[in-house]
Amino acid sequence: MEIFLEFGLKFIFAAFAALGFALVFNVPKHALIYCFFGGAISHTTKEVFMGFGFSIELSTFFSATIVGIIALYFSRKNFIPRPVYTVASIIPLIPGTFAFSAMISLVDMNTHGVTPEMINIFIENFLKSISILGAISFGIAIPSLYFLRYNRPII
Repeated sequence: MEIFLEFGLKFIFAAFAALGFALVFNVPKHALIYCFFGGAISHTTKEVFMGFGFSIELSTFFSATIVGIIALYFSRKNFIPRPVYTVASIIPLIPGTFAFSAMISLVDMNTHGVTPEMINIFIENFLKSISILGAISFGIAIPSLYFLRYNRPII
């Protein structure tokens, strides 16, 4: 029962984070509900994949791909550009903790001196942040590249 409560809270918090981002960037009112559920779905699917033992990078990629497919469907249905849905929906996937840890270790190296442990922490967190951002980018782009180019001539 405790795991359902944990997933439920993460679902709600991720949904409100996506909704807040959508409100800041003036998403149309009728599209806010899609951004709300898109953010919740993105974070929850990432957590489910991580629960099955996938790495955070691969889980993020699968989650972003699912959000890309869902956003592609709703953008065609409602005649709204796809980024209206996807940009707000991927906000819960942004690797803020890893990027913050990388920058803090970089500042610590500047103030306290460079040690091999600090270099290791910086490189590990920086590469993890870049990998997650790449997974988000490719996950969002691949569905639209596949479905929009399918059965169309290249030339």
